[in-house]
Amino acid sequence: MLNKQTGYKRSIVKHLYFAGELSCADLSALTQKSVPLTTRVLNELIAEGAVIEKGYAHSTGGRRPQVYSLKPDLMYVVSVAMDQLITRIALLDMHNNYVGEVERVELPLGDNTEALQQLTHHIADFIERAAIPKDSIIGIGIGMPGFVDVTKGINYSFLKTDQGSLVSNIEAAIGIPVLIDNDSSLVALAEQKLGTASDKQNVMVLSIGWGIGLGMILNGALFRGHNGFAGEFSHIPLFTNNKMCSCGKSGCLETETSLLVVVEKAVRGMQEGKLSMLQGLSLDNVEEASNTIMDAALKGDRFAVDLFHETAYNIGRGVAILIHLLNPELIVLSGRGSLAGRLWLAPIQQAINEHCIPKIAENTEIKISSFGYQAEVIGAAALVMEHYDTWSPMQDKVKGNLAVP
Repeated sequence: MLNKQTGYKRSIVKHLYFAGELSCADLSALTQKSVPLTTRVLNELIAEGAVIEKGYAHSTGGRRPQVYSLKPDLMYVVSVAMDQLITRIALLDMHNNYVGEVERVELPLGDNTEALQQLTHHIADFIERAAIPKDSIIGIGIGMPGFVDVTKGINYSFLKTDQGSLVSNIEAAIGIPVLIDNDSSLVALAEQKLGTASDKQNVMVLSIGWGIGLGMILNGALFRGHNGFAGEFSHIPLFTNNKMCSCGKSGCLETETSLLVVVEKAVRGMQEGKLSMLQGLSLDNVEEASNTIMDAALKGDRFAVDLFHETAYNIGRGVAILIHLLNPELIVLSGRGSLAGRLWLAPIQQAINEHCIPKIAENTEIKISSFGYQAEVIGAAALVMEHYDTWSPMQDKVKGNLAVP
């Protein structure tokens, strides 16, 4: 176990990471430690070069307090954001700034028995090419689709391994602590800790992509359900369309709302002779095709706008169910699809107006994520820092930075 001194230092580092800047009084209140103790530990961290003084807070009357921040290059986190087709790998500092370029690799997960080995290779290669010492990286956070057991470190849907856990295999190969979680949960974590939902208690975070993920913040905490599999919003049986879903069932929300469905409808429309700037669109590269359709819609292409209107309305039907069940104060639209911005808002609101009891829905707000497609990357880094002050001795094998005595 961590000794008390080390544990408290880490707690301060963690709070400064998520808040950006805090005063000594703020830190004392957040950690429930005395001001004298907090002052002493802060001074030690300043002497070690881990924390820097940032000047005085804005005046709210009375004497302005000194505020503190982490040194940006104190340590780093490798963030891995996966979906069924594309994996992005990034290095982030303690201010959540990217260090170097975000690496994008095509790594299909379905029916790919080599996916774990390929992922491990890409991460190791990325770290080897990074312009910072390996021992300054405190952890690797990985977001991935599927049924993820965060306690056992395994994914029941993808990245299978014959021996050990997914986490133990990557740690053994790379030598850096690893944490994994479901991609939608990490999008919600990013919004809760650093984004649009930071001051809210009950929020539904929709991650619009090749499916429609859901992260739930209930009573100020991320809700995972009994086995950690809560939030499979994509698979609400909402339609009688006889369309097969990726889960093996038919009529799921995903069958009418995913970006893959949008691309398929757009390609079909072009084949049927619809008037649009989307001529020549194909299914050869669905990521590029979805971006092209979003761009066309934002430029006012009528056919592309109609596609998003229909998709958003169907998402809104699902959102109406969430509102009736959970009465959230905020719905956040995040993930890849949120790049379409305001195009989602009106048709989702229309569906809510038509399908929700007005009294239940009247105080639910809908917002577009400020992180957009970067939410999962930010969330994977936040996952590492969320556990930073409770890491086990095994994870303390990472040496060489000032915040890990």
